[in-house]
Amino acid sequence: MQEVTKKENESFENLFRRFNRKVLQSGKLSQARRNQFFKRSLSKTRRRVEAIRKAKIKELRKEVFKKGKK
Repeated sequence: MQEVTKKENESFENLFRRFNRKVLQSGKLSQARRNQFFKRSLSKTRRRVEAIRKAKIKELRKEVFKKGKK
């Protein structure tokens, strides 16, 4: 975490601007944004199970649509 100390007679806006500049220069913010939506890769068996489950749901939707129940 970046730290800035308030200088004598410094306004909050100037202090906040210096803090933002330090955060941007450190690269922590861009790194956090990059990792925000990171998902770990699933194992092979987990992917297979998910694919089977999705296929079953798709098939059930087809049947319901054929019957006209939407």
